Amino acid sequence: MQHLDLPISGMTCASCASRVERNLNDLAGVTATVNFATEQAAVDYDPATASLDQLVGAVSDAGYEAHLPQEGHVHPETPTDEAHALRQRVMIAAGLSLPVLLMAMVPALQFDNWQWLSLTLASPVVVWGAWPFHTAAWTNAKHRVATMDTLISVGVLAAWLWSLYALFIGEAGMTGMQMPFELIPERGAGADAIYLETASVVTTLILLGRYFEARAKRDAGAAIRALMDLGATEVSVLDAGGSERQIAIDQLAVGQQFVVRPGERIATDGVVERGSSAVDLSMLTGESVPVEVSPGSQVTGATLNVGGQLIVRATRVGADTALAQIAKLVTAAQTGKAPVQRLADRVSGIFVPVVFALALATLGYWLLAGEGATFAFTAAVSVLIIACPCALGLATPTALMVGTGRGAQLGLLIKGPEVLESTRQVDTIVLDKTGTITTGTMELQAVTTAPDTDRLEALRLAGAVEHASEHPVARAIARAAEREAGPLPPVDAFTNHEGLGVEGTVEGQAMLVGRPSLLAEHGMPLGAELEAARHAAEANGQTVIVAGWDGQARAAFVVADTVKPSSCEAIAELRALGLRPMLLTGDNAAVAGVVAAEVGIDPVDVIADVLPADKASVVRGLQNAGHVVAMVGDGINDAPALAQADLGLAIGTGTDVAIEASDLTLVSGDLRAAADAIGLSRATLRTIKQNLGWAFGYNVAAIPLAAAGLLNPIIAGAAMAFSSVSVVLNALRLRRFQPRAAVGSPRRDVKNR
Repeated sequence: MQHLDLPISGMTCASCASRVERNLNDLAGVTATVNFATEQAAVDYDPATASLDQLVGAVSDAGYEAHLPQEGHVHPETPTDEAHALRQRVMIAAGLSLPVLLMAMVPALQFDNWQWLSLTLASPVVVWGAWPFHTAAWTNAKHRVATMDTLISVGVLAAWLWSLYALFIGEAGMTGMQMPFELIPERGAGADAIYLETASVVTTLILLGRYFEARAKRDAGAAIRALMDLGATEVSVLDAGGSERQIAIDQLAVGQQFVVRPGERIATDGVVERGSSAVDLSMLTGESVPVEVSPGSQVTGATLNVGGQLIVRATRVGADTALAQIAKLVTAAQTGKAPVQRLADRVSGIFVPVVFALALATLGYWLLAGEGATFAFTAAVSVLIIACPCALGLATPTALMVGTGRGAQLGLLIKGPEVLESTRQVDTIVLDKTGTITTGTMELQAVTTAPDTDRLEALRLAGAVEHASEHPVARAIARAAEREAGPLPPVDAFTNHEGLGVEGTVEGQAMLVGRPSLLAEHGMPLGAELEAARHAAEANGQTVIVAGWDGQARAAFVVADTVKPSSCEAIAELRALGLRPMLLTGDNAAVAGVVAAEVGIDPVDVIADVLPADKASVVRGLQNAGHVVAMVGDGINDAPALAQADLGLAIGTGTDVAIEASDLTLVSGDLRAAADAIGLSRATLRTIKQNLGWAFGYNVAAIPLAAAGLLNPIIAGAAMAFSSVSVVLNALRLRRFQPRAAVGSPRRDVKNR
């Protein structure tokens, strides 16, 4: 199976999208979802049974146009183009319709032959202004279907044609008809019999609604477009001789070195080769505090260099970069459909034929009831115009567009709309320890020395030996030694004792660094001070490394994985969302208990000594007990549990396997983002339900009022336009979603870009 995002032009309502989706899915080997708001079809197809030409043909058979994505291809109808064209049409239509409305509504303005001026002004609006509706209705008629454009076109033309009938043939108050073509209406006559103001003003109002809708849809997708616009277009690369030259970004290859000056955006993902600086990651993670980078640091394309000059070696280019993957993920989420949208799709598919039937029934009922033709006609036209499946079609995709776009700004990536339903039901959140609650990096916590040993000297000598080892504990001691003592001396005769420690010679001094058992084997028992430090550290689940020389144990180094500064606050935020946080780790119970106590997880909610393969079983057990479980993890060993959970959240600093298995990705690596992700997802789902409730409620209430003759067609047109705009405006409120962190913390200072 292959995937294709197929742009489609010409769709004007949810029933259009439903018909295109039905045509695509009728093809063998094709599964498609059509999104009205994004004007795209997400198509999974088998090339052996369905060709690209067949996909385009299926869209064409439905009466619309598909555009196969090509290199450099620009979609002919961007949101900006659509809004600009509608704006011009609205302004002209409004200028012509206003005098028509005033003459019809204000008797003092009804001069001799005012009816002919109204006809002259209204006709261009009905024909040219409503031309998009007429052409769409005709196209649909050729395919033997009806859409929202059909309702509008028929309603507007019916009002206009009825007015022509009333003026030329009917009861429009004509007098003085000496000859067949000598039509001289009385002053003020025909105001109640002609509907020119209805035809022109309804057209203008619906065009105005479409214009506001186009602008709102453009704003809804602004976040992801702004994200993609951050990418560099040119880059300064270094050749073999070290000289610089400018090339287009699409010519940059993996392995090439390029220059990033202060104030420039990093061209692509890479590794810093030379230089040190601070990099603003706010576009990627939502964090406003710059991160320090130096040789060996990973950097991400499109992030901003705010410090010194950097020389970076490209590791990923083009579609493989983090920015491109984020855009792809967000686009996929926006294209999909939440389960709550399925009912709206089914309703939209049969909505227009039902409305036509209701309009005809309304006309027939009032005529049979003895009402005049004018009243019956007005009620039928109102039914045609008031109906609006557009609001149903826009309810879900616009909220998804805005919600996922805001999430991308905050470093929260929602993989698909189905995730939103899961966040509403989750009651338990299981947290991995290493890399999720803790940093996943061992750090030196304390140094205890024998009475006659200098602390800094002990750290310098032990750090020099450990610097030659790759073990995480050794690296923690070496890093701390470099920070405190500066450059470390070289080590000679280095030997690694697997699982116990290391030995070597530093400045002529024979050193032994490792577990207490290693020093005991060499006749170096711990003294009282070091023994006390060892017992205290091990009681807290920390690791103790001892250094000895001159036949004596001289210093004890306490090393441990550190809790992330934000983890405690994150646990509190998760509780505020009504979730029960649990700690799941392969570490022993002592270590797990200390970490849980530090961040505020209840001891009964700690599950320790769990093998990686058993983490998914623990999640399954909680589900069997009736809980809806979310899982947060970062490692390969967390992937099965992330997939098993009802909602999987991957720390973005973790492995690709974990991210692939999850439903939500927290790019920043900050556990507080888990609460933000769940909060944003719930807010998006709440907005979708509000939109659907309004869209359904509007039609349920408005159509009976129109059928009862209680709505003027002009009011009906204004209400129809407002219904579509209102759901989009409601969705745009999600752009104001803010993280739950305390006021004043860096995450609250993120700008709403």
